[in-house]
Amino acid sequence: MEIIVKTDSHSASRLAARFVAALISKKPKAVIGLAAGSTPLQLYLELIHLHRAEGLDFSQVTTFNLDEYCGLSPNHPSSYHHFMWTHLFEHINVSRERVNIPDGLTKDVPRFCQRYEELIKESGGIDLQILGIGINGHIGFNEPSSSLNSKTRLTTLSPQTIEANARFFRGAEKIPRHAITMGIGTILNSRHCLLLAFGEEKAKAITGMVEGPVTASLPASALQHHPRVSVLLDEAAAAQLQHL
Repeated sequence: MEIIVKTDSHSASRLAARFVAALISKKPKAVIGLAAGSTPLQLYLELIHLHRAEGLDFSQVTTFNLDEYCGLSPNHPSSYHHFMWTHLFEHINVSRERVNIPDGLTKDVPRFCQRYEELIKESGGIDLQILGIGINGHIGFNEPSSSLNSKTRLTTLSPQTIEANARFFRGAEKIPRHAITMGIGTILNSRHCLLLAFGEEKAKAITGMVEGPVTASLPASALQHHPRVSVLLDEAAAAQLQHL
């Protein structure tokens, strides 16, 4: 696990964008796993800048998003479909047919999840998976106690996650209690994981992920078993690490 600490989130996000750009330059048909939420926002702004200023070409890139809330339509302002199109896809030359995001309105969740796994395999597997981390150590919506071998599936959101995301819904009572998420096993099958974490509220989870035991109680700790993980932190998120 490679730990890179930058002075602030902007510096870390610029470096993350260069990881993505280097992959696409080397492999124009790259398969990239994407995350929603506040953590990757600056990364997506940097990618938009690279597309506009340097011609970074997304036309042959295939994307798979980590997760989506159940019960939200793609047009719902708090859905991850809406987030991704608003903050990234509408501003780059990605092909709509190559964008994959879990369907929060699917009527057959098990079948949808199975098909999502099949689509990832048919695409050749994920080359680079972008990740954030929750304050309870979740990645995607793999909450504590998730199987470290889990695949794409329906999950129940923890009270901590509901509280943390309440600001996106104008109140915790409006947040869906379930989501579809790539599993930890799905994430570990990617060739390279790029995890970003910023702010002191993420410091405890980062320390557990990097220096603690591998445990289902802190799902992100499973990344210790992955052969190639790059962790980009600001100084606040790295503050509790003992072995830098």
